[in-house]
Parts: sequence; structure tokens; C-alpha cells
Amino acid sequence: MTTILAEKFGGSAKAYDQIDNAPEEKARGITINTAHVEYETATRHYAHVDCPGHADYVKNMITGAAQMDGAILVVSAADGPMPQTREHILLARQVGVPYIIVFMNKCDMVDDAELLELVEMEIRDLLSSYDFPGDDCPIVQGSALRALEGDESFKEKIFALADALDSYIPTPERAVDKPFLLPIEDVFSISGRGTVVTGRVERGIIHVGDEIEIVGLKDTQKTTCTGVEMFRKLLDEGQAGDNVGVLLRGTKREEVERGQVLAKPGTITPHTKFEAEVYVLSKEEGGRHTPFFANYRPQFYFRTTDVTGAVTLSEGVEMVMPGENVKITVELIAPIAMENGLRFAIREGGRTVGAGVVANVIA
Repeated sequence: MTTILAEKFGGSAKAYDQIDNAPEEKARGITINTAHVEYETATRHYAHVDCPGHADYVKNMITGAAQMDGAILVVSAADGPMPQTREHILLARQVGVPYIIVFMNKCDMVDDAELLELVEMEIRDLLSSYDFPGDDCPIVQGSALRALEGDESFKEKIFALADALDSYIPTPERAVDKPFLLPIEDVFSISGRGTVVTGRVERGIIHVGDEIEIVGLKDTQKTTCTGVEMFRKLLDEGQAGDNVGVLLRGTKREEVERGQVLAKPGTITPHTKFEAEVYVLSKEEGGRHTPFFANYRPQFYFRTTDVTGAVTLSEGVEMVMPGENVKITVELIAPIAMENGLRFAIREGGRTVGAGVVANVIA
């Protein structure tokens, strides 16, 4: 894609071995090999993350610091969907990837049009079985190799794939346009002025005079923002990405604590029980040396704080080995402001032993 699109829209090409020798990244203490490439179309700039190994994909999707706006699922026309294909689709569903576009690769190796049609039907059925709209997902048939070799008809297929991205994946909502949320990092009381909470605005905008809720750990409270401060300067507002202090009207110092969030009223609720997709660190990554079993009780680190929770394993699963990824159900001892897609770390005594993402809020 980088090569073909660079010819048409500008940008720079990335050789395949540059992707395969991807640098290791440390995300929450987990080693992941990822390659970041970028490409342009007439209307958009895409940031694309690729991983050389299957295990890297799994880890990247679960820890995924950046929420993905969509995914390109590559399936070989010669082999059809592989067991890993199924797992990638399931993971995409679990971690909240909203849109999937399919590129059927190696179509030059299949002479039989009916066979191509069968593979396409199989892919659509597979997508539908994981609650993606299999009938509507764009599927582009092509050959990456032939396109790279300069075959015009196959280069066109890469443009068709780019067009599918442009038309099928909606423009993501910018962080500032989403409802206000600020994870609380610290709380101070300033004599004569009241209580100030500090943290980085995760999304949205907070204006002086806005009504806000304090959510998590305790019963939800309503309050009003009476001041926003950044670098000791008083501001009218704070927006996504800003590190701010927010002055709260009539809120006592002991009513607020780290681990709660400030949010636009009605936009986020506290929960204790959820289903999650987790990756358990291997011994080599500094994780556990032994498996864990049902009723395992580690700490779950959400945004700015740890909360203890009990783990229930899926039916038929006896234990979880270090290095595995699994679906678990968690019940926390205190509620956390939570929504599907929220990332967390699993810790034991301050040491990270796993990473996860909320797949389904239950209660």
C-alpha cells in the first residue's frame, strides 16, 4: 500500500523487510514488535500499525494504546480463512474495532472464479458469526506481489482498497468533540477557594460553570466547575490533552479521590462486573512464572488506580498460562467509571502481570 499509494498521492514507500524487522515497543511493560506505516489518499492520511508475528498482533490489539478506527483483514485467496483469521476477527470484536475491510490476497494464484467466490462467501459468513456486517463489508480481491511488480490491473486493486477505506470507515470523532472526561490524579484543598482536582483531560472540553459528575469508587456526585487552571494560569476552559486543575464548587476534599473521574453528566457510569479480553505476560516479559486459576484475585489498574477483583474463567478453562490470551469475567470490590473498550493492567503487588480491555460491561 505504501508503495502504490505513494506513486499516486505522494508520501514515502516502506520496504517489506522494514516492517518485518519492526522495532520492539514496550507498552505497559509488554514487549511488542510493531511497524508503523503511513499513507495518503486524496482525502485522508492513514496511520497503519502492522505486526510481523501472530502473538504481536494479539498483544497489540489488547494493549492498543490508540483506539483503532478500522482494520484491514488480509486473507489468502489460495488458502481461505485460517484459524488465526478467526482469532483476529474475534479479537477485533472483543476490543471494539468498529470496521473491518477485507483484502483477498494472492488472487493471481487462483484461476477459478467460482473458488474465489466461495472464499469470499466463507469470509462473509465468518465476519457475520462475530457480529460484523459480513454482507456489507467491502472485500477487495487482489495480489500485493503483482501490484508491487507493477502490474497495472493489480495496482488498481490497491487503489480500490484505499477507496474502500475512504468510503466505508467514517471519519473518527475528534477527542475534543466527545463528552468531557478527566481521570483524577490528585486532589488538593486551597483555603478560601475549595477543592481542586488535577489530571489530564482525556476527551471533550470543560468550561467554567459546567455541571459535572464525579464517578467511580463511591456514589456518583454532582458538582460544578468553578475554575480551570493550567500552569498557574486561570482559563475559561480545558480541552482534550490538557493537564489541568479543576476547581469544584461545594465539594469537600475527602469526597473526591484519585481513581475517580470527572465527566459530563450521564455519559459514563460506575460498574463492578465485566467481561474482558486479557493477555497474560510471559515469564520472559516479567510476568508470572506459574499459571493462575479461577478465583484469582489480582489488582486491576484502571486509568489512575488499582482495584482488587476476582476472576472467573470461561467454561471448560481450568487455568491460564503465562503468555496466553483469554476471555475472563471480573468482579471488582469497588465500582470504576467504565465503558466497553477501556484498557487496564493486571497487577500483583505493583508489578504488571497482564493487560486487558473491557469487552462487555455486565453490572
